Amino acid sequence: MSRLLSPTVSTIDSLQQVKSLCKRFHMVARQLRLRGEYRATLDVEDEFDVQDLMHALLRLHFDDIDTEEWTPSYANGAHRVMFLLDDGQLVLIVKKTRTGLSSKDLAGQLRADVEYCHTIKQKATLLCFVYDPEGRIGNPRGLETDVMRITDQLTVDVFIAPK
Repeated sequence: MSRLLSPTVSTIDSLQQVKSLCKRFHMVARQLRLRGEYRATLDVEDEFDVQDLMHALLRLHFDDIDTEEWTPSYANGAHRVMFLLDDGQLVLIVKKTRTGLSSKDLAGQLRADVEYCHTIKQKATLLCFVYDPEGRIGNPRGLETDVMRITDQLTVDVFIAPK
């Protein structure tokens, strides 16, 4: 089956569903910390926690979620996960800000992720979700527009939350 240059209606709907999850992600993570009866909290402390929680939330809307693991040069040997939805036409990469990771470094990581996705996907929409619970990114809109792009092969969208 040939892929269209523009996203299909299904992919656009899926993209909106995933963006809605991203928009509400912080509320979900915060709610998990607010447990009663002296129960242990469920904290989202690092990028792997964000990936795990996002994977669980994606299950609310998607039955078929493929994952692709890769080890980028910036990850010091740690693997990263890309979520593939709609038969790989929608790719989700999840990041989390942290101490010592500047906006410039984060933008560089996102560009490396985009380049990797560009090499493995023929036609796709890539959504990069950056979870920034401490508000470490001084200009989230600027970072979003800096990394976003549209080519014949790849449409890249960046969503930073909360803002």
